[in-house]
Amino acid sequence: MAHLVLCEPTELYNILNQVTKLSRLTEPNYLCLLDVRSKKEYDESHVITALRVKKELDEFQPYPVEIVPGRIYLGNFVQACNPKIQKDLKIKAHVNVSMETGPFFLDDTDKLLHIQIEDSLEANIVPFLRHICHFIEIHLQLDSIILVFSTLGISRSCTAILAYLMHHNEQSLKRSWAYVKKCKNNMRPNRGFVAQLLEWEKIVLGDFITDISDSLY
Repeated sequence: MAHLVLCEPTELYNILNQVTKLSRLTEPNYLCLLDVRSKKEYDESHVITALRVKKELDEFQPYPVEIVPGRIYLGNFVQACNPKIQKDLKIKAHVNVSMETGPFFLDDTDKLLHIQIEDSLEANIVPFLRHICHFIEIHLQLDSIILVFSTLGISRSCTAILAYLMHHNEQSLKRSWAYVKKCKNNMRPNRGFVAQLLEWEKIVLGDFITDISDSLY
């Protein structure tokens, strides 16, 4: 028992889905889970089993990570265009922070916020952050489950998620960063976005608090 580590269902879900190509959930002998959650909790935030994935998907994609349990997910463009993933997670609204557009969203424009922005050091995302936060808050009030995504799901979408958490929780970039990093260990907003998140911190909290010269950022 000395080496037994317990974690919350959301943390376990995120750990299992964070791999390069295939989720650890595709390893049928990886572990056995005894789910003791209520049906409501299960419906909101569940683990897709390896057997079901192998049976129903020809090519399995790791699922988006969970940021706010059962409410907000963070992923990439491929995951956003996968109708199976959308159905399993009950995604009803999307925040697309990339240049790409996809046919999956043609009939869902009222529940799609598309911020067309490059993942470059020169890109200016600050003017869009308040709009992103407002969109997320509106759809959460409508009980929609939201997927925030970008091309690879590591820079622009992470920047949007960080900005939302800073705004919603009135907390520093440092605290928000630590939380998202725990959910998604390959998170890496480019340096231009990190500097702009510091600007956003001052807008939200009235002062600069986080030291972005730290190697953590």
